[in-house]
Amino acid sequence: MIIETSAPTRVDLAGGTIDIPPLYLFHEGAATVNFAVSLLAHCRIETRDDDRIVLRSIDQERTVETTLGDIDSLRDESQLQLLSKLVYFFRPEMGFEMTTRSEAPAGAGLAGSSTLNIACIAALNKLVGDRYSPERFIQIAANVECQVIRVPTGYQDYYSAQYGGVASIHFGPEGIRREGLNIDLETLERRIAVCYTGEPRNSGTNNWEITKRHIDGDGEIFEIFDGIRDTSIELRKALLADDWDTAGVILAKAHPERKRLSPNITTPHMDALIDAALAAGAIAPKVCGAGGGGCIAFFTEDSKRADVEAALAAQEGCRVLEWRPNLDGLTLSVS
Repeated sequence: MIIETSAPTRVDLAGGTIDIPPLYLFHEGAATVNFAVSLLAHCRIETRDDDRIVLRSIDQERTVETTLGDIDSLRDESQLQLLSKLVYFFRPEMGFEMTTRSEAPAGAGLAGSSTLNIACIAALNKLVGDRYSPERFIQIAANVECQVIRVPTGYQDYYSAQYGGVASIHFGPEGIRREGLNIDLETLERRIAVCYTGEPRNSGTNNWEITKRHIDGDGEIFEIFDGIRDTSIELRKALLADDWDTAGVILAKAHPERKRLSPNITTPHMDALIDAALAAGAIAPKVCGAGGGGCIAFFTEDSKRADVEAALAAQEGCRVLEWRPNLDGLTLSVS
């Protein structure tokens, strides 16, 4: 049996970091806005006739092997930790090979690990006979990823991976709710440029340190997070109203406010790329993910995406990414 899954990465436009529990509980109306893109994470499982388990990451060029009888060793495996812990959680009863790869650059800030997490969970769940309903995938993904990184993880990325599309994710005491946003996708695609800076994300921007400051009652952090929430609420409203000019104003205002969280959200190289893009017709930059490297999305003047991309492509180390909106979300096939 061969099981193949894929899930889309995402560009986060507003609300990042506020999706980490329990931070959203202290900011009524907390929400994020993101959209899934056509850079996919892939998982392929092929069953074997013996008791071997082979886990292989094409991107990391690493392989982990064990047997069904020694599956407990995967709990503390130091290589390919996410894959290992997922297999340990599902505990299949047949030998298999699992191969993963991502179309997004490493350390891009496009939620590659969370996306791969969802793709692997869907494949492993099929391997063990649909043990869990798809509605359980996101909670499993968040819990296992927390075991890997050893700190709480944000939730928005799992929703874009599983459901695709453009969405606002709402957080509150009652739980988490995804709201699909019916917006003009042609305009979104026409006005958003995405580049990989050539610098993988580093640990300069530490969401856990920000979380601890928040829990400790840092007044400035509370103020910043209120602003992050308000940006999401305002951007959602502008997008639903098809008011793209206002959306640009909101995103332009949000960038310097976001940098107040940490001086390491951008690097000197990223700042140079932002300057080049703004000079070519970009209205606002949005550093993807936690920042400190990875990708930057640019909201551009209408019809200026190509000009911005040309300016970025001329910068050393920068790679413009081709993307389309992804509406499919998680896909699975069995043969």
